[in-house]
Amino acid sequence: MTDLASELYLISPLAVDGIFPERLARALDAGPVAAFQFRVKGLDDHAAARLAEPLQRICADRDVAFIVNDSVSLAKRLGADGVHLGQKDGDVREARERLGRDAQIGVTCHDSRHLAMAAGEAGADYVAFGAFFPSATKDTEFVAALDLLEWWQGIFELPCVAIGGITPANCGPLVQAGADFIAASNAVWGGDEAAAIVAFHEAIRANPRTSDDG
Repeated sequence: MTDLASELYLISPLAVDGIFPERLARALDAGPVAAFQFRVKGLDDHAAARLAEPLQRICADRDVAFIVNDSVSLAKRLGADGVHLGQKDGDVREARERLGRDAQIGVTCHDSRHLAMAAGEAGADYVAFGAFFPSATKDTEFVAALDLLEWWQGIFELPCVAIGGITPANCGPLVQAGADFIAASNAVWGGDEAAAIVAFHEAIRANPRTSDDG
């Protein structure tokens, strides 16, 4: 736990070979990070596992949750802390059955209140809303507004993640609106990763949650 109103949730770039493990360690050593999502495309589980294993060790050494994007089978193979499911990546209940009650299961809910409530009813551990800004990482198909975070935070206890084009410069309103986690990818890996982590923490501290009771 930290004293931050919102915690950081890092998402990997698609290329995680080469010096990326060193970059990940540098980012995680720059300040508190709650979770790291391993996101690669077009690889079978064997190849993906080979890339994931050193990153998973780096996260474990720093008590950072290691979450696998999309693939329940890869999450199970790695003994990952959890899996993040898109709307086409499987059912929360089936993922729970395969990964166990302690797995952290998150669900992409785009800009939809209905999808988020359905995910919560199915047993998800968190929901992700976005994109809040144009993203350099993936095409923006859905656009979410701040009032979605405010609505969710006012009614539900299930944590929510804000995702999509988020930077230290624009994350403030998301923190104030109630995002429990701020997801970041290109804003961190597109430059100096350690400086970006520090900048995110400074921005989060400068924007306390408006509905925070302390």
